[in-house]
Formats: sequence, C-alpha cells, structure tokens
Amino acid sequence: MSRELTVGKRYAKALFELAKEQAQIEPIEEELKSVATMFSDNETGRFFETPSIGVEQKLDVLNKALSGKVSDVVLHTLQLLVENRREGSLEALADHYSQLADEFYGRATAIVYTPMPITDQESKKIADYFGKLSGKKIRLESEVKPELLGGLRVRIGDRLYDGSLAGKLAEITKILA
Repeated sequence: MSRELTVGKRYAKALFELAKEQAQIEPIEEELKSVATMFSDNETGRFFETPSIGVEQKLDVLNKALSGKVSDVVLHTLQLLVENRREGSLEALADHYSQLADEFYGRATAIVYTPMPITDQESKKIADYFGKLSGKKIRLESEVKPELLGGLRVRIGDRLYDGSLAGKLAEITKILA
C-alpha cells in the first residue's frame, strides 16, 4: 500500500469520526470532493506539492482560498495535511472518506456500461434492481461503451454483472472453442 493511501485512510477515519459526532457526514463529503477536484487541477496541485514552497506560504494561500467556503473541520484537516507535508494524500483521503460514508449509509456506486446513453427512467429501474440485489442504496454512474453491442454491464465495487451482447458472444465462443 502506498504511503499516500495509508496516510489518506488514517486522516479519513479521523475526519469521518469527527463528522459523525457533528452529524455532518454528507456536507463534509461534498466539501472534500470539491477540494480534491481543486487540488487535482494542474496549477493548484503543483503549487501545493512543490517542496521549495514553504509551509507558511502554502497555509496562507489555503486559508485565503478556502476560509469561509468550507467547514472549519475540513479546513483544519487540509492545514494538517500541509503542515505535515502530506498534500499528496488528499485524493486518497477523499476517496476513503466517501467509502466510509457509503458503508455508514448503506450506499454503493454502480457504474453502468451501455452501448448508448440511457434515460433517467432506465437509470432508476437499474438502480432499483441492483439495490434490491445488493441490499444497498445505489448511486448510478453511466458510461457509454459502443463495443458492448447491446445489453449492459454493471460494476458495483469489485463485482461485475455482464448482461451485454458482447459478453454473451464471448461465452458462446468459449463453449465452442
């Protein structure tokens, strides 16, 4: 396990416990996603990961950019990351925090691969079906993959449900080979 991932998980657990105590799990999750996106921006990310820029200067920029825009808990966590030179762990922190929130609320993210875009009504039906199957509340992300030809594939965590025409043809090919 990489150092950033280990550090990110540690910070995420601590932040999650604090958010749970304050009944702020979802707002903090959204703030973390926004900040992680901001840090993934090339210029912003390079600034905070440049070792020649001092901690005080980074903290000053961080405070000016986010003070009043994110909760004190998130700002303090970011300040700790900067002070401890762990800025590279922010993405892992945000990802692990989301996983903890999903477990807490009984949610899961399903990625649906289809050969053409699906409607909102189809998304709802798919989410309902896989929600019953998994026993979790499903959040759906959709990706178009024309090579599937027809049907769909659904990935929930490390499980893949393949109901695509391409998958069925691959099965037939294996049987006949």
